[in-house]
Parts: sequence; C-alpha cells; structure tokens
Amino acid sequence: MAEIKPFQAYRPKCGLEGRIAALPYDVYDRNEAAEEVKKESLSFLKIDRAETNFPSSVGTYDDCVYEKAAELLENMIKEGYFIQDDKPCYYLYEQIMDGRSQTGIVACASAEDYRNQIIKKHENTRADKEEDRIRHVDACSAQTGPIFLAYRYQDEIEKLTEEVKQKSPEYDFISTDGIAHKVWIISEEDKINTITNSFAGMDSIYIADGHHRCASAVKVAWKRKEENTTHTGNEEYNYFLSVLFPDKELMIMDYNRVVKDLNEHTAEQFLETLKNDFEVTEMGVEPYKPEQKGKIGMFLDKKWYQLVYTGEISENPVEALDVSILQTKVLHPILAIEDPKTDNRIEFVGGIRGLKELEKRAEKFGGVAFAMYPTDISELFAVADAGLLMPPKSTWFEPKLRSGLFIHKF
Repeated sequence: MAEIKPFQAYRPKCGLEGRIAALPYDVYDRNEAAEEVKKESLSFLKIDRAETNFPSSVGTYDDCVYEKAAELLENMIKEGYFIQDDKPCYYLYEQIMDGRSQTGIVACASAEDYRNQIIKKHENTRADKEEDRIRHVDACSAQTGPIFLAYRYQDEIEKLTEEVKQKSPEYDFISTDGIAHKVWIISEEDKINTITNSFAGMDSIYIADGHHRCASAVKVAWKRKEENTTHTGNEEYNYFLSVLFPDKELMIMDYNRVVKDLNEHTAEQFLETLKNDFEVTEMGVEPYKPEQKGKIGMFLDKKWYQLVYTGEISENPVEALDVSILQTKVLHPILAIEDPKTDNRIEFVGGIRGLKELEKRAEKFGGVAFAMYPTDISELFAVADAGLLMPPKSTWFEPKLRSGLFIHKF
C-alpha cells in the first residue's frame, strides 16, 4: 500500500505566484538560469540555482552556493514572500497546455515506499547529479522541486478532484511560456481522508519525471535518520514533495535522436544496411512524424524516410520499446553508439522542439536524425512493474511542474 500524506506547504503569497514559480532547475544551463533571474528578481531559480547569485569564477557546486540557497529561502519566508498554511493540507495543481489539462494531487510521498519499491522507477540516476540535489535539499532542509508521480486512474479521486475544482482556485496564472496554472487547497478532513485512503489501496505508484530529485530526497532522509538518535519514522524528512497524476491525463512526448556522423558509411550504404531489419520507405522532403508504435521517422541527406521494423517484437517490455529497437538494430551495430549515455556523437532532442530542429542538427553535423513515436504511459508502467529500466531519454513529459509553488520544509 502506498503512503502519502498532507503537509503544511510554504507557498507564494497570493499575487506573487506567477513571479516566483519557475521551471525545474535542470532545464537550464548556468548562463540561461542567470538570464532568467535577471529578468525576474523573484524567480525561484535564484534558490534552485543559487550559483546565479555569484560571478562565474565561483564554482556551480561550491559550498557557498548551497549556503546561499538556504539563506535566500529563509529570507524570502521571513520577508513574507512565502506563507505557510496553518494545518496539513493536500493541494490540487492543474496545468493547461495547448488546451489539454492535467490535474495532480500535491502531497508528500514516503521515502520508505521508494526503498521498498512501492514507488517504482524506470530509469537509472547519475551519482554526480544526485549529489548536487542532495546538498541542496540538505542545506535548505526543504524539498523545493516536486517529483512527478503517476498512478492508475481511480474513480474516487477523479470525483473528488472535480468537486474541488468547482470552487475558485487559490492561484490562477499563465506563465511566460503560455501554460496556465491553477491551484486549489484541500483542507477538509473528509476529503483528506478520502485521498489518503485511496492511495493506501494502491500497490504501486510510479516516477514519471524527477528520478534524480527523488533519489536525492530519499538519501537525505536516510542521512537524517542516521543522525537522529530519537528517529521515529514520522519526521517530515521521511517524506518528499510530489505531485501525483492519474495515468489517463498524462502526455508523453517523443524523445528524438541525432547522430553526428554515419560511422564512415555513405548514405547509400547506410540505407542498404537498414533494409536488413527494416522496411525503408522514402517520404520526401516534408518532416515525417511516425503515427504509431513500430514506425520510426528518419532524416538523412535532406530526405525523410519511414522505418518499419520487420523482426519479431520481444515480450520483454524494455526490448519491445521503439527506442530499444533503434538502439539494438541501428545505433549500436551500424553507427557504433555503444553507450548512448556517454557517447558524444549522439544528441537527444525533446519532441517539444519539433522536427525542424532535427533537420537543423542533422544537417549541421552531416549525420542522421530519428523521430520516435512517443513511449506510452502503459509501457512505462510495464517496465517499472517488471523491475527493469528504460534506455536513457525514453520519455519527455510536458508541461513541466513548476518549482517554488510548494515547498516542503523539514
């Protein structure tokens, strides 16, 4: 059974939410983050990426950076930019992008559930990326960026959600990227109990996005547990900030690939080799977006092609993924991309950037681009349930959750 609980969020003072809320720390490089903070002095990026408060001579991971993050957070709370609810609550967080809505429950999830694999992952994390967020969470004694969790649709939660959304939202704003954000507070005991009990009846919930943030929050929980001689398991550090969405509302976008060269093949040789495992159809000069699983778009030498795998589809949920078939039948054996996590000859391009971006990059390098059909949420669940891991960059979720709208202090 999954354990989630309400909490007393620190959240922006009404009227400041649109200025404070920021995209996740990891969608920016250092220079981009600094530019965002220059544009908006209240942007939560100045806390999530506290190196923006220092000249470039100060390292991104210097101790003073994490100390500054904690100082800024405390100051913003003291100065009234953030307020705290007077009792533990759940919150509804709705995002609307291009007319499509997704609504999640903001709550604290259990670090122990992650350890016991009730909260399931589908990708590995990197130690260096974990270490950065471990130090940030530990220094601030807070989680500031929510983990994006998914669960199988429940009628009872859906009915409660629709009931709550009949009331006026606490926050209602449109961010600079055109995405609408609405937040409702759930403070009634009967509704709180309904949500808690509904999740208690679930065997599994799933990390959709935020694997590094999740792993870091859990490791800080274990660290605090070891340091606390009177640990009971009920301390706030045993729980981490999350937004939980029903599977049917989530959209996974394509996560595409560009390889910078053809591994000494000519375009003609490469196309001929592909025919060993794929039916190859020339589609012309207009971008081709695959319309179903099992089809892959390819841009090569100013033309688009459709690739349809002709081999047998594995029953293994990882091997059956389109991104896995591309890796095992094309990227590795033909283009010599043995480890896509470390090979600098491959780039990954989120579907939100569009297919013209793939053309641009492929032509820049004189290589080849692959447009993927998006991984389905049911495929993600199947991989996680099997205790397996997806290849890197298999999923791209939009819209991104904002940081700074909810803060869980411990």
